[in-house]
Amino acid sequence: MGDHKRKRGRKPKNPSPETLDTAPNTATTTATTTATVDKAFSVGNVELIGNPSSPRTSRRRGRPKKLPNHSDNPVSPASERRSTRTAIENGADFASPNDAAGSPTAVVAMEADTAWENVSARVLPAMDSVVKVFCVHTEPNFSLPWQRKRQYSSSSSGFVIAGRRVLTNAHSVEHYTQVKLKKRGSDTKYLATVLAIGTECDIAMLTVDDDEFWQGMSTVEFGDLPTLQDAVTVVGYPIGGDTISVTSGVVSRIEILSYVHGSTELLGLQIDAAINSGNSGGPAFNDKGNCVGIAFQSLKHEDAENIGYVIPTPVIMHFIQDYEKNGKYTGFPILGIEWQKMENPDLRTAMGMRPNEKGVRVRRIDPTAPESKVLKPSDVILSFDGVDIANDGTVPFRHGERIGFSYLISQKYSGDDAAIKVLRNSDVFRFDIKLHSHRRLIPAHSKGKPPSYYIIAGFVFTAVSVPYLRSEYGKDYEFEAPVKLLDKLVHAMPQSPDEQVVVVSQVLVADINIGYEDIVNTQVIGFNGQPVKNLKSLATMVEGCDDEYLKFDLEYAQIVVLRTKTAKAATLDILATHCIPSAMSDDLKS
Repeated sequence: MGDHKRKRGRKPKNPSPETLDTAPNTATTTATTTATVDKAFSVGNVELIGNPSSPRTSRRRGRPKKLPNHSDNPVSPASERRSTRTAIENGADFASPNDAAGSPTAVVAMEADTAWENVSARVLPAMDSVVKVFCVHTEPNFSLPWQRKRQYSSSSSGFVIAGRRVLTNAHSVEHYTQVKLKKRGSDTKYLATVLAIGTECDIAMLTVDDDEFWQGMSTVEFGDLPTLQDAVTVVGYPIGGDTISVTSGVVSRIEILSYVHGSTELLGLQIDAAINSGNSGGPAFNDKGNCVGIAFQSLKHEDAENIGYVIPTPVIMHFIQDYEKNGKYTGFPILGIEWQKMENPDLRTAMGMRPNEKGVRVRRIDPTAPESKVLKPSDVILSFDGVDIANDGTVPFRHGERIGFSYLISQKYSGDDAAIKVLRNSDVFRFDIKLHSHRRLIPAHSKGKPPSYYIIAGFVFTAVSVPYLRSEYGKDYEFEAPVKLLDKLVHAMPQSPDEQVVVVSQVLVADINIGYEDIVNTQVIGFNGQPVKNLKSLATMVEGCDDEYLKFDLEYAQIVVLRTKTAKAATLDILATHCIPSAMSDDLKS
């Protein structure tokens, strides 16, 4: 790979196989980074494939953007082959003028056409179940948490399943205000209701109340997890046209993938079929016409071509069964631990492992996780639910394949029991644990909730989250955000279930706060000698304070001192000046 210029700051994170038991960007990284991971695969390069029409991307005024002259760009043979496959829906026939009817090239082409026609014949009936999703989004403004951003619209894909339900991607309906669906060949858009959003697995479930929408609508049947080199056909409504689009390819990889939208790592399929903006939520069919996945993201990099990712059937069925079992989406459970590989023989000997024993060493345990009651640091986990774990953290997966043992955990549901075998001081113990979803100290997403805030004397306090960091520092927040906040994002574990990282987001300038104007995104450690546990506790302490002064202890030994009566009196004027409706968010008032 060539040399790439990079902004100052930390090196980009690469997915690390040894952290697959817990979510990325939390306390899940191991002591060393695997050097074999391709640097091209990073969160910054993997893109969601929605088709937004937001004010940030659309050209609203000025001269029209000059379009490239496609006639000047030669078409590669690979592109021609993909175009041929895409055209099978219309029954188009393609033949090179230089190919004679009896030439070997023509024979191969005829055989290929016959093969793809067979696939098309089975996929075409299921294509009527694919719908176009129209969504109007209104995102919260995390930098100005008392208001929302300008609304924008997007289009994506979805498909009908049994029970009068429609599946699409979670990022396709994130922060939705209105969702509408349009059937293939129809000119009517039907209002849809969002039943559940699975942020971690990037799947959403919709329904339509209008009975007319379901008339003549067939449902998609799910198939088994495909194998390598199995043919797949991706159907959807991507950018480049208004009608349905079909692209074909093969399964090129099956492994634990980083889900960009959910900031989690789950089982995923890599395919070489073209996946573009608007394909989000569209089904991927096998050669039998059964759905084997949902298109959701692609890898954009100068050294990579035709790398798309599909959510496989096991993850989809987990989401559906979770909703049917609990009436809502509860998430994927994890083990709240950090672990280390045991590939070094001296390390295994020092830990008291026998030659026939394999496993991974527990480095740290989340204090809020149920596992903290039974596991201890330096325990060696030998097996999970009776499946032996190798020294590199993998378990057997089908014939001749191995996969990270987090796959076993992701097959469970929140609240399920699991049995683990642990080596501790050369003795083997067996524990039954109850699995739960993970709560991060700095959440990776807001799950549709508006951000919390509290204002006193122009000081805007808020809780740090990944959407907040992205709002403040852009998509390169991993390089631009303060180092201490990034350290908490990657490594810190919550000490209690309701702990938050509270910061002074900004200071709304007024006479009362002269000299404090430059305080930005600085963590609040304590108030009047009491530790700040979360934003609600800070607001409660300030509102109930009868002392003469308000004293805030900030990081780097900074302090902010304000006279109590003057600060509370000035708050109302500051709110009126900036047209802020309330000094605190609704969730802090209850």
